[in-house]
Amino acid sequence: MSDIQIRRKHTLSAKAARTAAEKIASQLEEEFDLAYEWDDNVLVFKRSGVSGELVVEKKEVHIRVRLGFLLLAIRPRVEAEIHRYFDENFGPDSGPKV
Repeated sequence: MSDIQIRRKHTLSAKAARTAAEKIASQLEEEFDLAYEWDDNVLVFKRSGVSGELVVEKKEVHIRVRLGFLLLAIRPRVEAEIHRYFDENFGPDSGPKV
């Protein structure tokens, strides 16, 4: 297993941030057959070979993605896509990528 962890600040309201996270999840569900559900402010997602959670906080979002062995080769592409989704839905990154 390989983990990807990214933390980003945002300036959205709590409601707008949750809406942005929901938009990301529905796009991933449509494109990659990823199942997801909310547990309070944590969006939990899963499919074969991938699982993780997206935590929506007042001023920041944090995602942790666990990739199975067979998906390790595409880790850089997955990480780049996460940054792209975050840029589109939460605004451009102004800090270091973690």
